[in-house]
Amino acid sequence: MKVYFIGAGPGDPELITVKGLKAIRQSGYCIYAGSLVNPELLKSLPAHAKVYDSSHMRLEEMVVVYKEARKQNMDVARIHSGDPSIYGAIQEQMHALDELGISYEIIPGVSSFVAAAAALRQELTLPGVTQTIVITRMEGKTPIPEKEHLSVLATATPTLCIFLSVDKIEEIVKILIPHYGKDCPVAVVYKATWPDQKILYSKLLDITEKVRQESIKKSALIIVGWMLGKDFERSVLYS
Repeated sequence: MKVYFIGAGPGDPELITVKGLKAIRQSGYCIYAGSLVNPELLKSLPAHAKVYDSSHMRLEEMVVVYKEARKQNMDVARIHSGDPSIYGAIQEQMHALDELGISYEIIPGVSSFVAAAAALRQELTLPGVTQTIVITRMEGKTPIPEKEHLSVLATATPTLCIFLSVDKIEEIVKILIPHYGKDCPVAVVYKATWPDQKILYSKLLDITEKVRQESIKKSALIIVGWMLGKDFERSVLYS
């Protein structure tokens, strides 16, 4: 018996790995991340599989499922959206499994920031523009260390991929303009790779109003950086 932490990808059910899909097909138990995981993937579970929505569960309730699966000697597909290593809260689950002596494996997935870049047809690192990507979020229920505040990260003007924060877009703009300038391009990608995917392009100065007009309040990634301006130097890789 083993627990598989599976990155389901950003939404498109075809963007799961072959290994992840194989683990789902062999699991008698499944805990998946609510509306964040495409329900099409659940159709690959065995007919007898017990399925739980983690959005309604506490860690302790997940542990009960893991214990039951061990008694039944059945694998567990713990399906996370995107890649489980990014804002996946898997460390506490693995700690609980370590205490129980239950083996587990992490199967990486396609993160939404990569999917958003693909939707934008945009390379996030461009020669002569930036070679650094920063993945971060605004403070919410989970506090942000002071040294990782957005105003500190922005000083080097890297490509910023801001998760879980579109509801704070106005605050983000105020923080970033002193570093990037009001004309810096920004993209907001809502539900990347889902059928209702939506892309907003703008400048920092105007993006707040566009987000409001589209009533986007969650499930969106914010990408900020001058690489969106399309000006760059040719890579030495193919020179």
